[in-house]
Order: sequence, then C-alpha cells, then structure tokens
Amino acid sequence: MDSLPVYHGNISRETGEKLLLATGMDGSYLLRDSESVPGVYCLCVLYKGFIYTYRVSKTDTGSWCAETAPGVHRRLFRKAQNLITAFQKPDQGIITPLQHPVVNDGKTKHLQERKEDPEFYLNPS
Repeated sequence: MDSLPVYHGNISRETGEKLLLATGMDGSYLLRDSESVPGVYCLCVLYKGFIYTYRVSKTDTGSWCAETAPGVHRRLFRKAQNLITAFQKPDQGIITPLQHPVVNDGKTKHLQERKEDPEFYLNPS
C-alpha cells in the first residue's frame, strides 16, 4: 500500500476529510488506514461536498476488494493499484469515478499532529 501516492497512512477521518474538502473537486480521493478495523483501508471520495468512504481490504487469498453499493458484484484485484484504476471508470459501485488523486507529499503527518488547515499543504505559497 505504501507504494501508492494516494495512500496517507494512519491519518484520522477528520484529517482525510479536510484534505479532500480543500480540493473542492468532485472525484477527489485518497486512501488511509481504517480507524476502527485493523488491517483495513478506507477509500475516501469527495462528491458534492460530502465524503464517501469505502472499505478496502486484502482477502485471505491475497486479492484486493472494496465494499461498494448494495447489489454491485464484488470484484477482486491482484493489486491495490488495479482496484484504483478500475474505480476511475463510471458505474463501478461508488458515488463517482475517482478523478483527482490527493497525493501524500509527506506533510500529511504534520497536518495530523498539528491540526493545521490542509489548504496550506495543498496550495503552498
């Protein structure tokens, strides 16, 4: 997971939401560790001012899968990057296609620790 630029590690839900809301663009997304389920990740997506969160996990056989809308067939992927690529297309069981990656530039940890405005990190001047 660490090789994915959109993976922000162990940041809080609140910090992830601030990062996404600061972009202001529908389809912005990031991955973070789940706060409630160890070993599970959260794919967080901004759409119309709301953050939608989908759990992403590795199966016992080593495949990756994501929780999607009810009634949508569960898909398995060999790599987490393949899952991200698939969800960049429309009608994949999430609220909107993944369009704008929020890349972890290494400063997210400081944001978590100091609770600063994410705008500083997204648009440094």
